Amino acid sequence: HPGSFTFLKQTPDLIYAVTVAGNILIIVLVVTDQHLHTPMYFFLGNLSCLETCYTSTILPRVLAGLLTGDRTISVMGCIAQLYVFGSLAGTECFLLSVMSYDRYLAICKPLHYAAVMNGRLCLQLVVGLWIEGFMSVSIFIFMISQLTFCGPNEIDHFFCDFRPIIKLSCTDTHMLEVASFISSSIFTLPPFLLTAFSTCSSHLIVVTIFYGTLIMVYLVSESDALRDLNKVFSVFYGVLTPLLNPLIYSLRNKEVKEALRKALLRFFVHSHVRRSCVRFCSISSSMI
Repeated sequence: HPGSFTFLKQTPDLIYAVTVAGNILIIVLVVTDQHLHTPMYFFLGNLSCLETCYTSTILPRVLAGLLTGDRTISVMGCIAQLYVFGSLAGTECFLLSVMSYDRYLAICKPLHYAAVMNGRLCLQLVVGLWIEGFMSVSIFIFMISQLTFCGPNEIDHFFCDFRPIIKLSCTDTHMLEVASFISSSIFTLPPFLLTAFSTCSSHLIVVTIFYGTLIMVYLVSESDALRDLNKVFSVFYGVLTPLLNPLIYSLRNKEVKEALRKALLRFFVHSHVRRSCVRFCSISSSMI
């Protein structure tokens, strides 16, 4: 729907580029710097990977629609976008709560931290979160795929979200909406409470934006007055938080800044040495 693009039509390419670049930078630093091989940065690296995938399910399709003018999407393509987006959103809800629990252990129980939050547990938690996120949404995607869609064939949103899709169905969706409400409550309310009570102030802002807007969109009954507002909320949890997370969680961190400084230093030294070698080889060739 053309009106749904007004929130992103100014600089979607810049937003997407900055979001992906910032999150990939965090992943590279966490992988390459041994000082960042700790549980906290392992979770942050996974968050950045998740945010990169999360944003890539929405903004490229928005960009394509703005550049080509073709804003059509097949029914199966729309359901596939909802599946990937919903799975990643659910995974992030639980990952943020695990990150908060990790910080709680590190601060409140430092003597037990190393024994409890070991590498094996961290890996099991992350793998479990990703599997749980995708498996839980699969049930709803199967139910949605069984619906009959009889028009209008226009989605009043800038991506395929749950409520705009089921509004196009002529089938009774009451049970699906009840199941979605229960699932959304489990995915948002307990993780939000756990995260809010164990997160510092700067992180709390982003956490509140993410969980708060999700709760407003998926748990509060939609009215005519809230319909356009929900699009704004979708921009907050779908676009704004992936953009801000690298800055809030990582790039303001002393260890990450030091890792970035060393990486840039290695890059410039390597570039300088390579240019010097090329210059020396060209001089030697001319002398011969």
